[in-house]
Amino acid sequence: MARAYAGVSPEQRRAERRARLLQAGLALFTTTGFAATRITELCTEAGVSTRNFYEEFASKEDLLRELHDLINATAFAEVRTALAGLETADVSSRIATLLDVFVRTVTADPRAPRLNYVEAVGVNAEIEQQHVRWVNTWAEFIESEALRAATAGVAPQRSYRLTAIALVGAITGLLREWQAHEPPLAVDEIATEIRELMLAAITRP
Repeated sequence: MARAYAGVSPEQRRAERRARLLQAGLALFTTTGFAATRITELCTEAGVSTRNFYEEFASKEDLLRELHDLINATAFAEVRTALAGLETADVSSRIATLLDVFVRTVTADPRAPRLNYVEAVGVNAEIEQQHVRWVNTWAEFIESEALRAATAGVAPQRSYRLTAIALVGAITGLLREWQAHEPPLAVDEIATEIRELMLAAITRP
């Protein structure tokens, strides 16, 4: 069994190195750009050796894929937790909460939307497959809220699958615009636009 060094176990040191590499990837992929970033630059930013890098990630694409997954998973967990306490809330309140929590989470670090919706696009087949999985996950979640609204009688009884996929695309486009806009757009402005768009799409006759 490996010994602890300065009171820190080998497992903890490795976890800390991995966390630093993730932070380095987020920093460099959203400034230098994913394509232009070299693994040696990631290692310098994280304060680790190249050997340490390859102990954690097979490639810089692997690092990007994990960041993309982490950003989505964090937002999804936050939204589900927020809605779990709103079982009796009306549909407008649920949709407002869903979107406000989502937008607040993904814009808390302005680099996250750039990584998710710009740098991670079209890199390789594995990341594209992960992107599709997350689109489907978010669409299914929105669809379930739309069906909940239909059951409550405030939305028509119909299939919401295409509506949900369209909404995911619209939300992605608005967040891409937010991260690129100069001067920066207010987060509340984006949140309001998405909220009104979703309510209109779900409750339309």
